[in-house]
Amino acid sequence: MPSKLVAPHGSPVLRPLLAAADERADMLARAHALKVIPLTSREVSDLLMLGMGAYTPIDGFMGHDDWKGVARDMRLARGTFWPIPITLSQARDIAGSLTVGEEIALADGESGEILATMTVCEKYRADKTLECETVFRTADPKHPGVAKVLGEGEINIAGPVRVLSEGEYPAKYPSLYLRPEQVRAEFARRGWRRVAAFQTRNPMHRSHEHLAKIAAEVTDGVFIHQVLGQLKAGDIPAEVRTRAIQTMIDGYFKPGIAIQAGYPIEMRYAGPREALLHALIRQNFGCSHLVVGRDHAGVGSYYGPLDAQKIFDEIPEGALLCRPLKIDVTFYCYKCAGMATGKTCPHDSAHHLSVSGTELRRRLEQGEDIPAEFSRPEVVAILREYYRSSKM
Repeated sequence: MPSKLVAPHGSPVLRPLLAAADERADMLARAHALKVIPLTSREVSDLLMLGMGAYTPIDGFMGHDDWKGVARDMRLARGTFWPIPITLSQARDIAGSLTVGEEIALADGESGEILATMTVCEKYRADKTLECETVFRTADPKHPGVAKVLGEGEINIAGPVRVLSEGEYPAKYPSLYLRPEQVRAEFARRGWRRVAAFQTRNPMHRSHEHLAKIAAEVTDGVFIHQVLGQLKAGDIPAEVRTRAIQTMIDGYFKPGIAIQAGYPIEMRYAGPREALLHALIRQNFGCSHLVVGRDHAGVGSYYGPLDAQKIFDEIPEGALLCRPLKIDVTFYCYKCAGMATGKTCPHDSAHHLSVSGTELRRRLEQGEDIPAEFSRPEVVAILREYYRSSKM
């Protein structure tokens, strides 16, 4: 029976690049005889996303024409919509030692574990300033995403990959780490057709809870999807967030309307462009909608609070099947005696308790009081325990 969920992006079927389980041992043994190329944490993240099929339909790290088309026009060379370059870079001397057509092994630059093989199809120099100015809307090296791009090797290496390992994620997050085909199967089992994804890299406070419940009201269910990849300094670890979020779901959501899972992406903090990438990825997971709230995937003051919503109106019709659920700034209003948004609440900001992840972390770090209007007490208890133990 044909699936009633949205189709994967740019393809009638998912295209996971993870080798079959019974092939991996032999492929890994052969990979140890190849030239080994180290990857940065962001490149490892992208490789794992390719492996699980979350980056369908691309088959590896982008060549020059794809990189240029994506950076400038959000289009692969063949015309398929794609908002952010997926590239692998190396220093000039390492790149110079590689030959086009050569098969190489790709390893985690920190652990040394071989994760994949790749056939080198192209080597090229990318214009990093162009990429930063188009993708991040700034070339300021203080921007964490820009700093990553500017710190990359001089030469990009392109080619298709075969992924041999998913790293630590399946063992570390056995109930949380779900591939797109697994998530799609679960949605189908529940009879869900319209599914809203809620992206988070923070423990969910009352504002997040309100957004997720709005999404659940207008769809069959909400998919709370956590970032498991590397975050910026000060962010709360995924294992702590997981417990906090599950406690909130168990205590404050009707059973059966929310699923929590995680995926290995590393945040780029590219604001509007990253919101588009998040929607594309969730389409591959089977989601029809993505909740896009205030400053989605932003950092500092580089983007306007609603820029990530506006960009969905600027892309061509049909570029993405996963559509945004645009929700205004959310807060607790003492006059309304409940959660509200800038679109619905008529009261002055003097009556509002603004709820943000940054403010929550500050209060936790300082040991300050956190009112129930700000975050659920059960969630706060888990977070306080983490902050206490981290200081010991």
